[in-house]
Amino acid sequence: MALLSILCFPDPKLNQVARPIAAVDARIRTLIADMLETMYDAKGIGLAATQVDMHERLIVIDVSEERDEPLVLINPELVWTSAETHLNEEGCLSVPGVYDGVKRFDAVKVKALDAHGKSQLIEADGLLSVCIQHEMDHLMGKVFVEYLSPLKRNRIKTKMLKVQREDRA
Repeated sequence: MALLSILCFPDPKLNQVARPIAAVDARIRTLIADMLETMYDAKGIGLAATQVDMHERLIVIDVSEERDEPLVLINPELVWTSAETHLNEEGCLSVPGVYDGVKRFDAVKVKALDAHGKSQLIEADGLLSVCIQHEMDHLMGKVFVEYLSPLKRNRIKTKMLKVQREDRA
């Protein structure tokens, strides 16, 4: 297993749309293990392959208290959303230190393959629902700050670029 580098906003690679995974093979299982290790190391609850510069439809999530219930979603597809929505405080490993409100569906149903290539239907609400929607946005090339006002987004972009310049210095 290996720790992967996480792309940081406003890296344009975060806006690439992920392509479907044709086969769940050894390469994908290695990527899953590496993504889980990276997510746990970064203290995150979700990570999309897009965030580690792998533009394939793969998400790993673990919202459990003990951090021992990983969920793998390959080629996830939203098949149902609740009528109700809620404003949730979100953060992102690609936008470290930034949190803001994003409106999400209260509950979702997602069809996806698991780490063994087996089809699964996940019914989610609460934090898991928010996390799934957030990570699926990444697969579509969308970062949560894009839901914010242009003014907020530009402030975040300026802040992130400044931090990145300081890190390189």
